[in-house]
Amino acid sequence: MAFGERRIFPVDLNARRAVGINLPLNGDAVFDPNFTTKKALKSNLINFLLTNPGERIANPLFGAGLRQFIFTQIARDNLDFLREDIQDKVSREFSEIQLDNILVTEEIDSNTIKVQIDYSVPNTNINDNLILNFA
Repeated sequence: MAFGERRIFPVDLNARRAVGINLPLNGDAVFDPNFTTKKALKSNLINFLLTNPGERIANPLFGAGLRQFIFTQIARDNLDFLREDIQDKVSREFSEIQLDNILVTEEIDSNTIKVQIDYSVPNTNINDNLILNFA
């Protein structure tokens, strides 16, 4: 039994094989492919967080539904609930991801909520963060 072994995603070994598509969909082509598991995972998280439950036809339970908080009153209780809600939903849907830190902050002057998620995948070299601004 090896200790401290690292998992390598086989698709990352082939630099010409696309893993997924980058978000947002505004590249030079219709779909801008990504070629690493790290980028595909980040795109999948963005897709999950910005999708409302019931919006996906084949999978009605998919989505975190963060857009429903856009027009709610900014209050400490709402921000705490939002952080816990993100943690529960991402942990349930993406079991391979370890959420290292979730920071939900308010910017009253610009009426914006900023969500920063630091995450990693255990036993790999994947460590990344994601920042979403809701205005």
